[in-house]
Amino acid sequence: MPGGGRTGIVSDTVFPLRAARPWSALLGAFGIRPGAAQVELTHDGRLVARFGRLRVETPLDNVCGYRITGPYRWWRAIGPRGSGADRGFTFGTSTHGGVCLCFREWVASGYVRGGRMEALTATVDDLEGLARALEARGIAGSDERRT
Repeated sequence: MPGGGRTGIVSDTVFPLRAARPWSALLGAFGIRPGAAQVELTHDGRLVARFGRLRVETPLDNVCGYRITGPYRWWRAIGPRGSGADRGFTFGTSTHGGVCLCFREWVASGYVRGGRMEALTATVDDLEGLARALEARGIAGSDERRT
């Protein structure tokens, strides 16, 4: 799969978002830097996603599935953005692809119209690594590669 690889991997529980040029300067305005743009599966059973000052947190038990999506067009992928179609949200730093995490119960959010989201897509560097970590925790998914 395109964009896979082991560069930038911190551990099997922390998955940095892919740092991509030429978007680095734009993303810096959102506070995107190492450690501030990542998805973490915590040891106490939580999913914590960070995009600069933005943060989404929910128990891992609330993640009911995932799918790998992309690659994307830049205007649909770069930056934080909501989706009216599925009340989802995206933490986007790259066009290579992302992992869409679906929630059983909607997660409170000030980022999506209506104040809650049912999915979060994050453009982590290691798509397959995050997928393996989710599978190891009993969260099933698919690799549909849809945009």
